[in-house]
Amino acid sequence: MYRIINFIFIFFGSCWQLQAQHPGTWNILNVRYPLNSKWTVFSEGQIRSLSFYNDFHYHELGGGVIYRPSRRIAFTLAGGEYLTYSEGGNFVSPVRSDEFRVWPQLTINQSFGRLILEHRYRSEFRFVTSGFRMRFRSRLGATLPLNRREMEPGTIYLGASEELFFTNKAPYFERNRFILLVGRQFSKRITMHLGYVHQFDYRINDETGSDFVQVSLQTTLGQ
Repeated sequence: MYRIINFIFIFFGSCWQLQAQHPGTWNILNVRYPLNSKWTVFSEGQIRSLSFYNDFHYHELGGGVIYRPSRRIAFTLAGGEYLTYSEGGNFVSPVRSDEFRVWPQLTINQSFGRLILEHRYRSEFRFVTSGFRMRFRSRLGATLPLNRREMEPGTIYLGASEELFFTNKAPYFERNRFILLVGRQFSKRITMHLGYVHQFDYRINDETGSDFVQVSLQTTLGQ
């Protein structure tokens, strides 16, 4: 266990040297309720800031349904409201972007020993202040349990993901988002992670910020 803890500190210490001096914060709460072995409903809220727990500029609230025909495949249909405020303080008016979004998603999981790969493909139908937009997202993620052979209560794990954002209009490429994280599954109901997010925006006029400390809590009800 001490080796795992030391490795985690070294791992994130190295990442910290690479990121901006004043990162923002990115907080996530995800609540899930399985209806049966195949169907799950969920709700998620996020709040983000441009400096460390200050200059809050973004929040979202949404939810949807997940259908799992097998352990490897999941289909999701969800939507929500996404608001981006002006910079220079906490939720400064006027609102830069007031968006309602609907998104279908396909997730495919693969296992190679302990390593779990996740391929995620999402289409976003975005009803924003300036009109209607389309966006497409492709993410490759990896999860590695450290003290267990698979994900189960008590597991400490490392994760990383790389996500590309595209639109249906030139120049098409919009954003690249990279995440490194360490997490723990405390029980069947509660999982938490701490991560570092870096994103590069090529052409985007709503959400801002390039470096964030991410804190995520996922809880599953009814188990």
